[in-house]
Amino acid sequence: VQLQASGGGLVQAGGSLRLSCEASGRAFSSYAIGWFRQVPGKEREFVAVIPWNPNVARYADAVKGRFTISRDDAKNAVYLTMNNLKPEDTAVYYCAGTRRTIRSTITSDYDYWGQGTQVTVSS
Repeated sequence: VQLQASGGGLVQAGGSLRLSCEASGRAFSSYAIGWFRQVPGKEREFVAVIPWNPNVARYADAVKGRFTISRDDAKNAVYLTMNNLKPEDTAVYYCAGTRRTIRSTITSDYDYWGQGTQVTVSS
């Protein structure tokens, strides 16, 4: 599967953005799709993941209650709705896919990666 992330941009603190991860390829619904983020000089960190069963989505503590991950398998897409954004949310956001696990927070568990989209939150 090939993934493409989009929807990033510049937003003021307290604002909202919705990121999209669109996939090409078959059997998209069988993939767990995760979002990760990375700032220069730091390791890529887990943000959220949604398996085939959206009721067991998982979030990093730093975004819980502010971000929502959802999927539309008819459109081969996963979304990350980000509310109440903070300057510390500034990063390049990547979506990633795997069929080896369902709720992993570890980058090495993911086999397919999108190209990343920049999110900048100004104070």
